[in-house]
Amino acid sequence: MSHQSQSDDSAPTPDLLREQIERTRDELGRTVEALAAKADVKEQAKEKAVEAKEKAVEAKEQAKEKAVEVKEQAMEKAVEVKEQAVEKATLAAEQLRHKVTQAVELAKDRTPDPVLDKTALAAARVRDGVTRAGHLAADKAPEQVRDKAASAATAARANRTPLFVGVAALAVFLLLRRGRRSK
Repeated sequence: MSHQSQSDDSAPTPDLLREQIERTRDELGRTVEALAAKADVKEQAKEKAVEAKEKAVEAKEQAKEKAVEVKEQAMEKAVEVKEQAVEKATLAAEQLRHKVTQAVELAKDRTPDPVLDKTALAAARVRDGVTRAGHLAADKAPEQVRDKAASAATAARANRTPLFVGVAALAVFLLLRRGRRSK
């Protein structure tokens, strides 16, 4: 029997064989660990539960952030709408005040002097009557009522011009209406 010897180039050396065996063992170990991990259903369920919990926490945080953002936007919009409403109300009040002033002036211009004199006299009588009634009521009214009346009088004094314009417009309207009936 003859034994053929292999050439040195084609035969692996013992060190090379050991390295190949070691690599194969490492690969086999990793493969076994991966298969064991896939077979461990309990651990997979735990991992999925942790992932789901993390996603839920993240979604909750995002929802809170969105709620805060929406609330801030709503507050900004409310302030904007309020400012617009105040501007429109102020403009409307100015326009109304201007139109009432024009109407009073027009009524004064078209009203004969005797009617204006009668209106002034009637207004003076009303003022005197109101003053007397006020003194009488103040003497007999309880203190709470007097306090409220004083605060109402203060408010009326603070808004004198619109009050006078309104009263004058009412008086002119009533006089013109009365004058038309008597014709």
